[in-house]
Amino acid sequence: MLLTEKIVRRALEEDLGRGDITSKALIPDCTNSHGEFICNSEGIIAGIEVLKTVFRMLDKQVEVDSFIDDGNAGYAGMCIARVNGNTRSILAGERVALNFLQRMSGIATLTNQVVKKVAPYGCTVTDTRKTTPGLRVLEKYAVTMGGGKNHRFGLDDAVLIKDNHIKAAGGIGSAVFRARKKIGHLVKIEVEAETLEQVKEALDNGANVIMLDNMFAAEMKQAVEMIGNKAVIEASGGITPDTAVEAASAGVSVISLGWITHSMQPVDIKLELD
Repeated sequence: MLLTEKIVRRALEEDLGRGDITSKALIPDCTNSHGEFICNSEGIIAGIEVLKTVFRMLDKQVEVDSFIDDGNAGYAGMCIARVNGNTRSILAGERVALNFLQRMSGIATLTNQVVKKVAPYGCTVTDTRKTTPGLRVLEKYAVTMGGGKNHRFGLDDAVLIKDNHIKAAGGIGSAVFRARKKIGHLVKIEVEAETLEQVKEALDNGANVIMLDNMFAAEMKQAVEMIGNKAVIEASGGITPDTAVEAASAGVSVISLGWITHSMQPVDIKLELD
């Protein structure tokens, strides 16, 4: 919650600067209004608590009532929340609130679409670190509201040996060996493999998770047969909502795609004052 408040505070400072000069010029300070946040399109809603945080930080007297919980579907014309209080305060928070709500709901919606597509294959959908700088915690939360899971939050919470690590360490075997010496026995090691040869090398050196990076479906199937149940199998690299089923049908356990955070379409939501 403290991190969310920090993010919201920074967004408000960015948007308000020295104050809303338009509202100050047009609207008496004592004016009160109420308005409704309305969906103009369908989507999975995420960011209701962030919406409330925006107005709480601006003006504690502004009341926000929500009519939907995060993770549920909103439909066109649906009022998802009502705000009541000082008009200047409401207008000061309008854009920041909508920016968070629209973007987070867009991520949740796209994630949910991918989750449904791969559900018949028992495959888990996860995000990546391809998030908006400074907004990772909110965007990854939105992924979970769409039914997805979170991959690493940062470089400090998991060992993922990628292509440049392999080059710098002198090969997969050397990289895994060095990692094992430094980490605790409970920490898993994931290795990125771009070829079947690298898949074999990762297996031979005891990788716990093998990421099949930018492989075609036929090659993925071969890798899945090679790995069997010796390691968790993840597909990543260039996967889009349209190609996710192809990866899932190859038999991987996890699909990680940055698309759901960096290329989503915001859900169209507006604020209308009565």
